[in-house]
Amino acid sequence: MTIIPGRLETIVRLLRWHKPAGRLILLIPALWGVFLAARGVPQVGLVLLMIVGAFATSAAGCVINDLWDRDIDPLVERTRERPLASRELTVQVAVGVGLVALLTAYGLTFFLNGLTFWLCVAAVPFIALYPSAKRFFPVPQLLLSLCWGFAVLISWSAVMGRLEPVTAWLWGATVLWTLGFDTVYALSDREDDLRVGVKSSAIFFGNYAPQAVGLFFLGTVALLAGVGWQMQLGYLYFLTLVWAGVWWAWQYKQLVQPEIPVSLYGKIFVDNVKIGFVLLAGMILGFS
Repeated sequence: MTIIPGRLETIVRLLRWHKPAGRLILLIPALWGVFLAARGVPQVGLVLLMIVGAFATSAAGCVINDLWDRDIDPLVERTRERPLASRELTVQVAVGVGLVALLTAYGLTFFLNGLTFWLCVAAVPFIALYPSAKRFFPVPQLLLSLCWGFAVLISWSAVMGRLEPVTAWLWGATVLWTLGFDTVYALSDREDDLRVGVKSSAIFFGNYAPQAVGLFFLGTVALLAGVGWQMQLGYLYFLTLVWAGVWWAWQYKQLVQPEIPVSLYGKIFVDNVKIGFVLLAGMILGFS
């Protein structure tokens, strides 16, 4: 028996709250930015603001995505049971839910400084356009990665009131990391996407997709090492970074195997949530 009855359960699935990995993986860069900018001790209220903001933004993004793809999702195995694809939910209800999520995110901006507010505004077109990018842009995952990058810029500026040179390193690491794990995620849909006629980084890189993922993860390690060096983080941070690098190398090794079960792609995606939180712990401990 389900705990959440009827329409509410369907809305939860629309927002993907029944799959927390996708919500948490957006939260991670925001937490990286908050804790690094605050040298490991941010204000509790600001951390809570970033958490609520990440969940509200993610919710709005999911609704926008499903509205764009409501006629494509039924053709893809992984997405055919989504509420708009299966017609369990009407477009009108989805638009209403999306507006609530957007208004919630907007309301939070009143607690932020001017620079952070405008960075939030700048992120909106990327969030709105990403779901449609698969129709015309060869690497739509790049737009998603830029959305993730805004999480770093917004959270860092919320603490400092400005951006610093090291912020660019953290932003670059976030963009490359997102390109890596989202290309892996796209691999699970590659056959369906080819049949439907939409684009993805998994299609763009073709047989070299695993190598592209490996390079993205390698670049992430290099940029995060630069962050640690510039911020003079301690050995505990670098230990977690080495650990993350080894885990990413293991993921790459799995991706280049000749026979790969489809379930592996989802597992790698979820494992990257764990990697992100371990790195967050390393960032916090690196200031001790």
